[in-house]
Amino acid sequence: MTSHKNHNILILGASYGSLLAIKFLAAGHNVTMTCRTVTAALMNAEGIRIRLPIKGRKDVGVNGLLELDSRTMLGKLHASTPQNVGDLAAFDLVVLAMQEPQYQQDGIRELMARVAASSLPCMPIMNMPPLPYLARLQATNSALDMSACRPAYTSASIWDGFDPALMTLSSPDPQAFRPVDEPANVLQVALPTNFKVARFESEAHTQMLRQLDADIESVRVTVQTAAGTEQVELPVKLKVFDSLFVPLAKWSMLLTGNYRCIQETTMRPIQEAVLSDKSASQDVYEWVAALCIRLGANASDLVSFDKYAAAANGLAKPSSAARALAAGAVNIERVDLIVQTLAAQLGLSHPSLNQTVLLVNGWLAKNRSTR
Repeated sequence: MTSHKNHNILILGASYGSLLAIKFLAAGHNVTMTCRTVTAALMNAEGIRIRLPIKGRKDVGVNGLLELDSRTMLGKLHASTPQNVGDLAAFDLVVLAMQEPQYQQDGIRELMARVAASSLPCMPIMNMPPLPYLARLQATNSALDMSACRPAYTSASIWDGFDPALMTLSSPDPQAFRPVDEPANVLQVALPTNFKVARFESEAHTQMLRQLDADIESVRVTVQTAAGTEQVELPVKLKVFDSLFVPLAKWSMLLTGNYRCIQETTMRPIQEAVLSDKSASQDVYEWVAALCIRLGANASDLVSFDKYAAAANGLAKPSSAARALAAGAVNIERVDLIVQTLAAQLGLSHPSLNQTVLLVNGWLAKNRSTR
């Protein structure tokens, strides 16, 4: 039996990344998160606070939300600007918790180059699979040319230095947001699903993930209720899978909901995108799922449309991609382009996907023209 180790984990991105950070901290692992100078100072002084709904327990926390404070956790939190991250040899795992266009930013780009050279295992929690992860998928299907996906990336060269064997992928399934009028160290979870991560090529690195999975699973928090103190299990786990295709279950969700929020002149909520014409949504969803199976996935790796539709019923805001475009973003994650490119290599096409690509291209062209 291997001995238990408390790991030191570097997380690039302190917004969505703080959700996974609090899970590591509660399990006794140490976390360094990168962020802006002001945010780092705030987090180092006051920690991070994550508000989680506990299923069926309106008596826990405030308004059914249990707030976790990193300052009470077993693990230690440190926040830093990317430029001030110290010796990478001190870390066991790097989590990439930013959206794909953000990795080209000054400071982040240089840190990414250091991470690539460090030979540390990397676990992105991204909708868009990094190119080294696509290389791992290509190894399962030699008919595919993953290099054809490079134009979908804001800066594909950022990924060139990474060893595919050291790159896995976790789907960012849990939905979270920064509450209005709250400081940058507060995050609220809207959909407390699990992070689903694929194994590394190395058994040793995969075993580290399995330890993190088990440690997070075992966490219990003492809460005060009307009946007295109680030990409560926390939602949002890290689940490790042997299949490389489990994180790609998110593709059907993205192309059915997130990207279909994007309309020609406005944006609509995910709920409306999915449920206003459920039959059309199911057609898109199952087409993307069938594509994933053609790429090498098993049906058991994926999520049924009915389960997704039930979750979408609670998603009353437009997706982050839609909100970014509406706010003038000149780059967003282009999973739509990756799926379209891979489908074309297999002689497949879908009118809804093609329309989505055109709409996103149009918004990006308009936003770039005003810069």
